[in-house]
Amino acid sequence: MSISTDILKLSKEVAAWRQDFHMHPELLYDVHRTAASVEERLRSFGVDEVVTGLGRTGVVGVIRGKSNGTGRVVALRADMDALPIDEQTNLPYSSRTPGKMHACGHDGHTAMLLGAAKHLAAHRDFDGTVLAVFQPAEEGGAGARAMLEDGLTDRFGAQKYFALHALPGTPVGKFATRPGPIMAATATFDIVVEGKGTHAAMPHEGTDQIVVAAHIVTALQSIASRVTDPVKSVVVSVTGINGGSAYNVIPSTVALKGTVRFLDAEVGRKTEERFRAIVDHAGKMFGVSTTLDFRVGYPVTVNHDAETDLASRAAERIAGEGAVRTMAPVMGGEDFSFMLQSRPGAFVFIGNGDSAPLHNPGFDFNDAAIPYGIAYFDEIVRSTLPAHG
Repeated sequence: MSISTDILKLSKEVAAWRQDFHMHPELLYDVHRTAASVEERLRSFGVDEVVTGLGRTGVVGVIRGKSNGTGRVVALRADMDALPIDEQTNLPYSSRTPGKMHACGHDGHTAMLLGAAKHLAAHRDFDGTVLAVFQPAEEGGAGARAMLEDGLTDRFGAQKYFALHALPGTPVGKFATRPGPIMAATATFDIVVEGKGTHAAMPHEGTDQIVVAAHIVTALQSIASRVTDPVKSVVVSVTGINGGSAYNVIPSTVALKGTVRFLDAEVGRKTEERFRAIVDHAGKMFGVSTTLDFRVGYPVTVNHDAETDLASRAAERIAGEGAVRTMAPVMGGEDFSFMLQSRPGAFVFIGNGDSAPLHNPGFDFNDAAIPYGIAYFDEIVRSTLPAHG
């Protein structure tokens, strides 16, 4: 391991920040306390500029090196929002807000980037500018896109983007990434089946929307098994069916909802096309009305080859040879994808040890990973903005 004494000492302070964030989770764009805390700390570090309100509640800290002969600008990103989950960790610093918790490690991401900002502000022996980007609304709100639409890339001249994400099941001190697609594109759907409700004992006097919904659910599974190339990935999950309230009444309306994930844009296009055909044909076959609202969300998160190699080498320099494994793509979604569409960069996972899974009420970010995260961000800066002379 090659982590400086300064970073190791700083990590204890950063862990306290992380636990404070964990106690006060906030959702989507409503991250006012977190953003204010980030702003206050950035100003106390003496960074050159702090910009707030980007993408509604995002914060950017600008740290300039001792020289800027190259004009290079690298952006390091952390997400700040939590999830609508009731925490079940029983930790002394567990969530103080019922129904909200940091179940995806964003408290750790934010704290590690703050630690890196403090360290970089005190050690400016690099040539160029660092952007510490603190983003709201990763969990379904497309906060990355909102910050980009507010001029994140163009206003600050960002040339490369890098981000870290906690990964349960990977040992602390280890990293995982891959070039190319690393996380899936996302889509959500709502289907409504409407017909003539009737008494359950006399189904011939109406139409059975429950049966139609069941046929749709079954047919949708053929998209992955029979429509998509077997060597490519797509996930179609119906996650909710709502219709009927009595034992002896066939309801007139049944609603379905769910999510779709894919790693290839053409697969996504064909999946939506097949969705529409299945829903439309089911309605015609059973003589009922069907509607489909299919909404594409985050694009595929695609790591750029050169930046992924740079990130892997940076991680190995601070964690040792063999510290980075090449992983399979993950079918979860990530809005850092918008930043990687804007400029080259890499998304890397950092080991969280033997913890509960992400998005689980028992999850907690592992503070032992903090020095590795700070050192990684620092090494990314040293690698992309090397000092000259």
